[in-house]
Amino acid sequence: MKRRSILKLLLATTVIPMLPSMAAAQDEKVLRVAMTVADVPMTTGQPNQGYDGRIFIGTTLYDALVNWDLTSDTEAATLVPGLAESWTVDEADPTKWTFRLRQGVKFHDGSDFDAAAVVFNMDKLINKDSPQFDQAQATQAAGQTARIAGYRAIDSQTVEITTRKPDATLLYQLVEIWMSSPARWEEMDRDWSKVAPSASGTGPWMLDKLVPRERAELVRNPTYWNPDRIAKSDRMVLYCMPDATTRVAALLSGQVDFVEAPPTDALGQIEASGMQVFTNRYPHVWPHQLSVLEDSPFADIRIRKAANLAIDREGISQFLGGTAIPAKGMVTDNHPWFGTPSFELRYDPEAAKALLAVAGYGPENPVKAKFIVSASGSGMMQPLPMNEYIQQNLRDVGIEVELDVLERETLRSRRRAGADAPENAGAHSVNNSWGFYDPNIALLDVFSSTSRPPAGYNWGAYAIPEIDTLIEKARVEFDSAAQDALLAEIHAKVVDEALWIWVVHDLNPRALGANVRGFVQAQSWFQDLTQVYVER
Repeated sequence: MKRRSILKLLLATTVIPMLPSMAAAQDEKVLRVAMTVADVPMTTGQPNQGYDGRIFIGTTLYDALVNWDLTSDTEAATLVPGLAESWTVDEADPTKWTFRLRQGVKFHDGSDFDAAAVVFNMDKLINKDSPQFDQAQATQAAGQTARIAGYRAIDSQTVEITTRKPDATLLYQLVEIWMSSPARWEEMDRDWSKVAPSASGTGPWMLDKLVPRERAELVRNPTYWNPDRIAKSDRMVLYCMPDATTRVAALLSGQVDFVEAPPTDALGQIEASGMQVFTNRYPHVWPHQLSVLEDSPFADIRIRKAANLAIDREGISQFLGGTAIPAKGMVTDNHPWFGTPSFELRYDPEAAKALLAVAGYGPENPVKAKFIVSASGSGMMQPLPMNEYIQQNLRDVGIEVELDVLERETLRSRRRAGADAPENAGAHSVNNSWGFYDPNIALLDVFSSTSRPPAGYNWGAYAIPEIDTLIEKARVEFDSAAQDALLAEIHAKVVDEALWIWVVHDLNPRALGANVRGFVQAQSWFQDLTQVYVER
């Protein structure tokens, strides 16, 4: 049977667990959401469960000093003031940042948000000697706090944060450090496990009910400090529904209104049923990270470029049911960091063959390489069939690739180890989908020669002096427009060097009921659900 036929059969026969009824639902405007997770993400301030946790708990119950602007679906999301209304960097000592806090903000429990609350939250994540330190939250925030050396309250509305060295990317780290209420922690006997079912943040939604492994119910915060983000639904119910087929069946049967990550094969049936499907660009790419070590064929730029020219990206996008677009680099071509690369990523097998011939390869002497790949992936990605497609593309031009198929978490550990780690001996590429939501993970910590694992993400041992120079300038450029220009230069140079094989950007589909209104799919990992409501 074809996959689409199998999916229709599964949808027809899927047994959907009866979702709990809510007495208040008759009088309230309720938005019902099916998440992809098996358990409700941690509610105490730093959610787990990946980006479902960040979207549905982090940005709903909480705010950070800096927030994402998620109001546009035509431009990449940018940073805007959150609980800090402004900030400055000390010109004499650029490791020191001063944040002026927004006045009049209240936690859901009615207590004041102030500088002491910021210090409390930094201590809970960084200071192991503080009574509120929580290892579970600290683990989730480790990537965001690693660059912070110190912090202090200057007065009730002003906070100073010091970085370990001048770091112009600090704001991108602070956007995921969410502020929870010190008063609620005290009220709950200083026990984070007791805080969880009655969590208190400053966000546009308040936690009303928590049922582990089943659902969280959030209600509108009517006194939220940003009037433009007062929720239009009275209540939002977040259901744990890890099985994709079950999520789609729940939508089609009217049990939920909003579904994360519907499977590609279900999109046609969803639309035929009168439901809505949203897709958009967001900061995510599906690439192969190439090794340029001496024993790798990709140490030769001609072979790196030939491999990029051999990939039929449009064909792969069609294979994914139109839920992806061909990649032209690490970032999408409308992104501020795209720049003007001179090497165009396109499907040109004849040009690929010509480059390989110049490098001394041909039908009788193919390039031989080993790619580390996974049998499963995230979102719309189907790594094994996609890699088999790429394997054939490369074979067609004279590159013979052996696929080393690993379990996903094993692959991730191999990626974290670096190309020169003993366990990666003989491997020339690792296929790990990648985000580019901040400068560090997009470019700076990926292509700097000083960012080899475990210090960064430079898996392939890249060391290009011109790129290193640009990276060091970008790290200390505190003017956002000037920093964007430097990042665009870095990206252009990275593409011109063809350091990775960039394949597609997936479009992150979501499915909504026919009567759901107000959703704007931002070009971001995050989404704002405050303006979403069901028209009854």
